[in-house]
Amino acid sequence: MSIVPGIVAFAEADPLLEEEAAQEYVDGYAENVVDDENFETNIQTALTTIRKSISKYATFWALLPPIIAILLALITKEVYSSLFIGILAGGIIYSGGNFEGTIVHVFKDGFIDSITDSWNIGILIFLVLLGAIVAMMNKTGGSAAFGEWTSKHIKSRIGAQLATIALGVLIFVDDYFNCLTVGSVMRPVTDKKNISREKLSYLIDATAAPVCIIAPISSWAAAVAGFAKGAGAKSGMSLFISAIPFNFYAILTIIMMIVISLAKFDYGPMKRFEAAAQKGEAIEKMNELSEKAEEKVNPKGRVFDLIIPVLFLIVSCVIGLVYTGGFFTKGEDCYRDFIGAFSNSDASVGLVYGSFVTVVFAIIYFVCRRVISFKDCMGAIPEGFNAMTPAILILCCAWTLKTMTDSLGAKIFISQLIEGSAAGLQMMLPAIIFLIAVGLSFATGTSWGTFGILIPIVLSVFAGTDSKITIIAVSACMAGAVCGDHCSPISDTTIMASAGAQCNHVNHVSTQLPYALTVAGVSFVSYVIAGFVQNALIVLPISIVLMIATLFIIKMITSKLGAKKN
Repeated sequence: MSIVPGIVAFAEADPLLEEEAAQEYVDGYAENVVDDENFETNIQTALTTIRKSISKYATFWALLPPIIAILLALITKEVYSSLFIGILAGGIIYSGGNFEGTIVHVFKDGFIDSITDSWNIGILIFLVLLGAIVAMMNKTGGSAAFGEWTSKHIKSRIGAQLATIALGVLIFVDDYFNCLTVGSVMRPVTDKKNISREKLSYLIDATAAPVCIIAPISSWAAAVAGFAKGAGAKSGMSLFISAIPFNFYAILTIIMMIVISLAKFDYGPMKRFEAAAQKGEAIEKMNELSEKAEEKVNPKGRVFDLIIPVLFLIVSCVIGLVYTGGFFTKGEDCYRDFIGAFSNSDASVGLVYGSFVTVVFAIIYFVCRRVISFKDCMGAIPEGFNAMTPAILILCCAWTLKTMTDSLGAKIFISQLIEGSAAGLQMMLPAIIFLIAVGLSFATGTSWGTFGILIPIVLSVFAGTDSKITIIAVSACMAGAVCGDHCSPISDTTIMASAGAQCNHVNHVSTQLPYALTVAGVSFVSYVIAGFVQNALIVLPISIVLMIATLFIIKMITSKLGAKKN
């Protein structure tokens, strides 16, 4: 085989007949598909070797664990057991039914490795710290005061929804940060206007990843640009920016939110939850933190007891992000380069820095203002942890399920599908890529993992050029990844949106799914058109008109069905 820089060079005969070498080659799939001239032969040899010990590797069986978990969650409305059964199914398939092998793979390779991963630990710490900040703001009465203030200035349910959308769009730097911050700030507002937690969680989720993926200054832009540059694109960031007008799913999701808010229109399961909320009925039992906050409202609380900590959190997290990217470090490539440092940042570390500094600031600020005591501030930390426990448990299970699908070669299976569909279908390829990206992201619950595996393949299909069809295809990959992530109950951003709104996770998934699929359908049609027209100035307006028309057709149909029932 050819020896390529950056790729493991295997010796003479058949090094890929050894399992360790075969696994190493498969793990470098994204790089090898671009750089190895004998890739087709070598990948088949490597897969054959791996299948001697893992018979179902890189087959449809690799997608079975997440499919089981997702179906069970939607049917039973119980997410913990559903995720664990999916994880267990992955362990059984991996070990070929061997009891000892299943236990070792599920717990050692799965739960323990996932929980001890440095990125994952950073996200869990960020969750706990943010929970503590929210708990302190509730204890001071800041959240309640903000809710009272906004109820006087935001006069309608439409205004509350549009304000949530606007805040979500403004906080575009990172999806995790977006979900939890928007939820904390807007929950008192939407509660006052009798907007369901399910609707709030949808608005949060729909302004997280879909906004980040079209914002050039965001952690998502940095990730996509890095994947593209590493796969041979002339300029990763330039390719990302060129792809923004073709990111139909993200743009149409924002259009949809605005239309359904202004038209006072909901459908599917969301309609039932919204109707119950407008009647003032209790849709779900609020968590312990919310109940305590509502039972005892601190009379000393003021609006700025929420606004000042939130603004401090935003500023400190941005500083934390660019700090990890080398902005303040002399000698680093990104020294005093804000955009470069942001692109090079480590979100799991930067968000922890920012949230920790905010916790310290909030304690000093609240104690000095004498709204709560130091003891109350310390008591808010375990309360915040308790409030985030459901999200933490679901995240740990979702990460473990992802480990199961990765160990079974799900990404390799999907990648081979896209390579197989490329021949003779170039103009239809953006639409096909969109569907494949949706499927991969939905099954694995990760957008970034989908980018990492599909973008190099897409660029290799088009020889790494920056032609229009390449730009559209990369955009379809990004849009499909966000769509699948948006629909998946095991996605970390979906889980974060539930946590931010303090909404039942399965309720959030079931109410959001019809909305996401509606946008996905219009996006698919848009990519079919874009494959032939290849002009954003023509295709984007058509897609927006199609989106609005589709929503009003759905409204007309649901109104007629409702009239017949009555």
